[in-house]
Amino acid sequence: MTDTAAPGGGAEEPADSVHALAERLRGLAEQLRDPELPDERAAELAREAAELVSQAGNEIDRNLRQGEAEPR
Repeated sequence: MTDTAAPGGGAEEPADSVHALAERLRGLAEQLRDPELPDERAAELAREAAELVSQAGNEIDRNLRQGEAEPR
């Protein structure tokens, strides 16, 4: 399997990267459920979540393309 650069600069397996993004999204969702969360902070978290979803989608697409290009 091909390694990809991790957000921290290291290399990790593609699935690990997507799982890490999913874990971060779960954490954001938990924070967003807080009824005491100020609107401004909720908006920041929502923007961060949207960015993470985009990153995960890009990572999945990249992995699919690489898988299609590899000989069987």
